[in-house]
Amino acid sequence: MDIAYELEPDLSPDEFIDLLVRSTLSERRPIGDRAAIRGMLQNADLIVAARANGQLVGVSRAITDFHYCTYLSDLAVDLAYQRRGIGRELIRRTHTAAGLCTTLVLLAAPAAREYYPHIGMQPHDSCWIIPRESRSS
Repeated sequence: MDIAYELEPDLSPDEFIDLLVRSTLSERRPIGDRAAIRGMLQNADLIVAARANGQLVGVSRAITDFHYCTYLSDLAVDLAYQRRGIGRELIRRTHTAAGLCTTLVLLAAPAAREYYPHIGMQPHDSCWIIPRESRSS
């Protein structure tokens, strides 16, 4: 099956949410908050989509300065399409679009921690976060 990859800066919230559910990433994303999802898409610097016969089967969403750092904030592949190299290709295309001069950074979902070393990514032991607060309506 041929997979088509394209930059899709205007990806719709409905398609994004549907894919998040089919990939299980919805467990860690605010799919019930349409304003947040819309903002996540509108304010991303790069959105790379993978489609099979027009259906969205994978997406990467990144924030970058195009010169030094790229944060790959979402990598989602439909469960039915995993283990076909789609995630690896989405990462490659995202990094290429952002510029290979940037360091690509991502935080792995617990179930995906073993995937990233398999595709050549290096672990980093000094990540700290300040958890987000709930948005007021």
